[in-house]
Amino acid sequence: MSSRLLLIGLVFMAACGPSMKLTVPERFREQATMQHVKGAHQNKMSFANYSTSRIKRGMQIKYPGWGRLFFLDNLVLNQFGISKSETVENEKARFRFSISDGNNSLQVFGAEREVEKRHEYSILNSKSVLNGIGIVQQYEYVFSALISGDTTSESSKWEVLMTNLYDRKASKDMNPFGLIKQEDSGLATNGTDTIFIKPLSIKKTELSNGKSGKLPFKVLSGYELSTTGGVIGIVDLIDHNIWYYNELDNAEKLSISAISTALLARQVNDAKW
Repeated sequence: MSSRLLLIGLVFMAACGPSMKLTVPERFREQATMQHVKGAHQNKMSFANYSTSRIKRGMQIKYPGWGRLFFLDNLVLNQFGISKSETVENEKARFRFSISDGNNSLQVFGAEREVEKRHEYSILNSKSVLNGIGIVQQYEYVFSALISGDTTSESSKWEVLMTNLYDRKASKDMNPFGLIKQEDSGLATNGTDTIFIKPLSIKKTELSNGKSGKLPFKVLSGYELSTTGGVIGIVDLIDHNIWYYNELDNAEKLSISAISTALLARQVNDAKW
C-alpha cells in the first residue's frame, strides 16, 4: 500500500512538472537576494562569486540485515500460510569539499547514516505480489557536518546536525501503511551563534493544465535557515536556489553557503529534484 501511495505521488509530481514551486514569503523575498546553484546534487557547485572544489565522496554503502526472529508468532501465522520476519536496512555515505567566495574558503566534511527496521509478511509457497509487504517499525536518519575555516577564529567553525526519527511503538502509530515523512530538521552552531534548520514542504501545486492539484502527502521542497532574530536564508531544493538575507556580511554569507551546499551535496537523503 505504501508503494502505491508513493507511485501516486510520483505521478502527480510528473504531471506538475516545472509548475511545482517553493513559495518564498513575500516579506522575506523583499529583503533577500536569490542565487541559482549550478551543479546541485552533482560533484561541483557554483553560484554568484561562490564555488566549491570537486566533491570527494567515500563509498556509499547500503546493506540489508536480519533482525529478530518471530518463532512464537510464526507458529501461529504458519497455520494460515503466512510468515513474518524482520529486516534492517542500513545506508551510509561521506563527502568532503571546500567552498570559496574568492577571498576566503571553508572546508566541509559531511556524513549521513540511515537505518530502517521493518516487519515483513509473506505467503508461504507463493510468488504473490503481496509477498514482502513491510510495515516500518523504526526509522533513523542522521546527517552531521563539520565546517572549518582557514583561520583560527572559532566563529568560522560550525557543526551541523540534522535528524529524522520515527518509532511506531513510541508514537503509537496504528496506521500500518503510513509513510515516513521526509522532513529532517536540526541546527548549525559555532558555539556562540545558532542557526535553526527547518524543513519546508509543499502539498498543493499547479498542474501543467493550469488547474490546482493536491499531492497525497507533503513533499520536501527546501529548508529555512533562521536565528532568534528571524529568517536569514532559504534553500530551494526544487529550483536549486539559495536566498540570502541582505543584511548578512560576507563571513555570514560564506557560512550560509557552506551549510546550504552541504545540504545539496547529500545522497542518502536526496529529495530527487
